Amino acid sequence: MANTCLQFTGFVMSFLGWIGLIIATATNEWVVTCKYNMNTCKKMDELEVKGLWADCVISTALYHCITLTQILELPAYIQTSRALMVTASILGLPAVALVLMSMSCINLGSEPESAKNKRSVLGGTIMLLTGKPIFISLKLILAFCGIRGLMSFGFSLYSGWVGTALCLLGGCMITCCSVETPATYTDNNRFYYSKQGPAHSGPASTNHAKSAHV
Repeated sequence: MANTCLQFTGFVMSFLGWIGLIIATATNEWVVTCKYNMNTCKKMDELEVKGLWADCVISTALYHCITLTQILELPAYIQTSRALMVTASILGLPAVALVLMSMSCINLGSEPESAKNKRSVLGGTIMLLTGKPIFISLKLILAFCGIRGLMSFGFSLYSGWVGTALCLLGGCMITCCSVETPATYTDNNRFYYSKQGPAHSGPASTNHAKSAHV
């Protein structure tokens, strides 16, 4: 019962973390840069929001974005971060599916419990691998923004951080609680021995009966 609760909790955390990673991948508010304070930059149209797919300018009545379509002209950290984020988002789908099919409330035919445990361990391991590319991508973004001068973190960056933490914690919980229980011995595996001696044959019992009448 305890393992089932831990597995379900790990599944929920992993699923929410995967959704957070997808949001971080799809949105562009990773970092917000500005030379002045926030209100001054909005009035002067100098508040810039940078992401993996577009660079945007935010003002009081405008939200203008320039899509980053020149793949070969993009910096290496942008291309690497894109590849890592997309890979992590794709890996999350089979991981969530494997963990979901290994839940105790779902039965796929008459499969043994060991098959569910193996599937759960595989799903938890993939979920752990899903969180690592995100961590590397976030480190690349922070390293670049530290050089350029970062004013604040954006919504996408926080979503990626939370998603990474949930994926790692959920993957650890799923992997740790998916341990095969030792086999239990039933009465079918036991052998019973009779304490009685060997049975006498028919002729021997007849001779014994005759000797008793003599």
